[in-house]
Amino acid sequence: MDIKKLQTLVVDALEDVKGQDIALFETTHLTSLFDRIAIVSGTSNRQTKALAASVRDKVKEAGGDIIGMEGEDTGEWVLVDLGDMIVHIMQAPIRAYYRLEEIWGDKPVKLGAAKRAPKKAAGDEPKKVSGHLAASKAKVEASPVIEKKTPAKKATAATAAKKAPAKKAAASKAVGKTVKVAPTKAETAAVKALKALPEKKVRAPRAAKPAADAAPAKTVIKRIKKVEA
Repeated sequence: MDIKKLQTLVVDALEDVKGQDIALFETTHLTSLFDRIAIVSGTSNRQTKALAASVRDKVKEAGGDIIGMEGEDTGEWVLVDLGDMIVHIMQAPIRAYYRLEEIWGDKPVKLGAAKRAPKKAAGDEPKKVSGHLAASKAKVEASPVIEKKTPAKKATAATAAKKAPAKKAAASKAVGKTVKVAPTKAETAAVKALKALPEKKVRAPRAAKPAADAAPAKTVIKRIKKVEA
């Protein structure tokens, strides 16, 4: 199996079981026994065993060979031998004690490079459509046009509201003032003519005549007694 495909399968299998601190190194310049070495941490014996089983199953499904597995009994340090690649699955205290990165970690391999997506086949590429044919052009859906109201009306309403009290104030000032109008020439001439006329004598009112049916007034004559000497 190709080493790049093998390292991609191993990294995927370790990530599926949530392996921690996955590290991948190239070892071709250090030994001729294998080309890659992978180191990963597990939080418990159960997780280290599950990580080893995940690597074994994925490589077998892809047609790879499993040379051997060691340390499954205790689960503290499980080694999976894949021929061209060795996988060390360790618990954190064991990994910190042995420090395999200092021995094999001269040339680290980036995980992004180890998991490059395979190239698409020629049949998977979408067919190119010529742009000069009207039938091949995609139809553009007409989007509704939303008319926005212009803020000019609001501005005029606001200015009219501001001008209204000014007009009221001007009207109130105009009501309080009295405007004198000069008399015409004809009016002044008529007034002078009236003043020039002599004053009329006022006659006393006549006494009312007694009515014919009214009874004649009685005259009372008082007798004066002579005083004897």
